[in-house]
Amino acid sequence: MTARPGPRNLITDVEGLLVGHATDAKIKTGCTVLTGTTPFTCGVHIMGGAPGTRETDLLAPDKTVEQVDALVLSGGSAFGLDAASGVADGLRAKGRGFAVGDQLVPIVPGAILFDLINGGDKAWGENPYKALGHEALENASETFSLGSIGAGTGATTANLKGGLGSASVTLPSGHTVGALVAVNSLGAATVADTPHFWAAPFEVEDEFGGLGPSALFPDPHVPPTKLAAHANTTIGIVATDATLTQAQCTRIATAAHDGFARALFPSHTPMDGDLIFAAAAGRKPLENPLADTLYIGHAAAIAMARAIARAVFHANPAKGDILPCWSSL
Repeated sequence: MTARPGPRNLITDVEGLLVGHATDAKIKTGCTVLTGTTPFTCGVHIMGGAPGTRETDLLAPDKTVEQVDALVLSGGSAFGLDAASGVADGLRAKGRGFAVGDQLVPIVPGAILFDLINGGDKAWGENPYKALGHEALENASETFSLGSIGAGTGATTANLKGGLGSASVTLPSGHTVGALVAVNSLGAATVADTPHFWAAPFEVEDEFGGLGPSALFPDPHVPPTKLAAHANTTIGIVATDATLTQAQCTRIATAAHDGFARALFPSHTPMDGDLIFAAAAGRKPLENPLADTLYIGHAAAIAMARAIARAVFHANPAKGDILPCWSSL
């Protein structure tokens, strides 16, 4: 048996997970929520030098609360952290949350990317992200769109529009692994001025154009970036249906960062806030804990690389864009 994409080739191929988007085309921003039919175990690993986060400290392996109700990826820089408040309100209204006496406290970690100078109208009178977060939660389902939507609406790379991407794989062990990512990188997802993706060696079934690897590789020491814009950060989630501890989730999140390095050039820079959450839905026990976690982490990295390319591949042009889409190549 060989590894293969799930039926949707989305992170929601992991049973029990749902994804919802909210988009504001005028502002050129949005947010994306991953939630589950039940709480799930979660870890996180941050490798960028400029992260923006909410409730990531509680995901450390030595902390008390091991499961969360949702994860939020949002545009808006620090303003976007408010999207998680809208998600928390919505979950509480649904009777979800960590029980403390007679109160329910939804656990909603989140991360943000910088999209405040992408050509959208940012002259809002009131922070819009709380409402966007609530809307994204209400839109959560097993199917969702990719490209210029949700947290990827206003995202950019060094040379092209970024976007929201996802991919999945089912391993010979029977475990499913998926990735979800908002690509707003300092570096590029494509090789120089070509339409070839850095992630091309990992492509499955022509999921981002089927062009294969580039024959052109310019000087790797001086890659194109958008350093002058100071408008970066790629944030993502990997998930599996395996039963994992918080420490194992942290290890999976760490391994998944290899997907950033395989798909974005450069990655993990001082001006990126590169972050990956790892979620375990706990539907399938590990038969061989050492080997299974090794291959789940490896699959998470490959799925993340594929999801990054798919995000850029599916980006759509919109009024006021400051960069072209991949399709223009």
